[in-house]
Amino acid sequence: MTAASRVSLPDLDRFCRAAFLALGANAETADAATRAMMHGTTLGVDSHGVRLLPHYLTALQGGRLNLNPQPKKLGGFGAVEVWDADHAQGAVGAYRGMARAIELAGQFGIGAVGVRNGSHFGPAGAYAVEAARAGMIGVTFCNSDSFVRLHDGAMRFHGTNPIAVAAPAAGDPWLLDMATSAIPFNRVQLYQSLGVTLPEGVASDVQGVDTRDAHQADMLAPLGGEFGFKGAALAGVAEIFSAVLTGMTLSFDIAPMGGPDMATPRQMGSFVMAVNPEAFGDRAGFDAAMAHYLNTLRNSPARAGCKVMAPGDREWQVAAERLENGVVLDPVTLAGFDHWATRLGIVMPDM
Repeated sequence: MTAASRVSLPDLDRFCRAAFLALGANAETADAATRAMMHGTTLGVDSHGVRLLPHYLTALQGGRLNLNPQPKKLGGFGAVEVWDADHAQGAVGAYRGMARAIELAGQFGIGAVGVRNGSHFGPAGAYAVEAARAGMIGVTFCNSDSFVRLHDGAMRFHGTNPIAVAAPAAGDPWLLDMATSAIPFNRVQLYQSLGVTLPEGVASDVQGVDTRDAHQADMLAPLGGEFGFKGAALAGVAEIFSAVLTGMTLSFDIAPMGGPDMATPRQMGSFVMAVNPEAFGDRAGFDAAMAHYLNTLRNSPARAGCKVMAPGDREWQVAAERLENGVVLDPVTLAGFDHWATRLGIVMPDM
């Protein structure tokens, strides 16, 4: 990897949007998918950033994803709605769902939306942050195809099943965005591309034996190491909210993300929720409590050579640096960009 592969964030955004539109995707798909990927890349969540563009283009071209989806409300009552994403790229339904959840929370104090017939939606935090930007607490769940063994298990069972929560605060939101596996499988693929050795205890081979070789990794370990039963249970929480509650496909029944079938929709579900602090008390009180909490947290004593950070602090720091200096893309992502730029007749990002 060289300095020549450093790309500005605006140019990456332009390239992604141009690629979707050149393939024939509608404007909402181009906007939603690009916004979600750029959230990941901007905040340093590279496993769920623009490296996903070639995959999404392949799925759109193959028919797995609908180039021109028409999401619609199916039902619900009060503060709850159910939406059908019409087999859209996953960010389309998730952004639509959170927009409605925010509107419902403005009316009822809380808004919850289940999304049916979606697909892989990238970084869960992208949608939780939408609520925080609107002054609300956002919660997001999604399941995915099986990559993660159970605690003491030796087969793929849950997906990486992310959980994201974002809360409004002075400046950037407090942001938790976590896989319930030790790491996401996209990170294994990123490490394969970079030739990096995996950390201890995060992945297993086909027999369920731990491995640090990214090329030998067949399944992920649940979050928690020796206490992985906690990560496995958290994955179950995401499974219940995103798939069981919405009537969509369970992780072990979802078609593999990587194919080979790129024509059949995967019928995935997700769940988003917005909570309005003003339904529980006055805004000034909430803001003051958040400020006091974060100030005390960030200034609490740290171990020698360490610094205490709130969830999201590291990501917002990365975002500030990348907004100024751009981002270095890994070789596999660059090769994918070049392939699709040639195929679609669009201009590669400046490097």
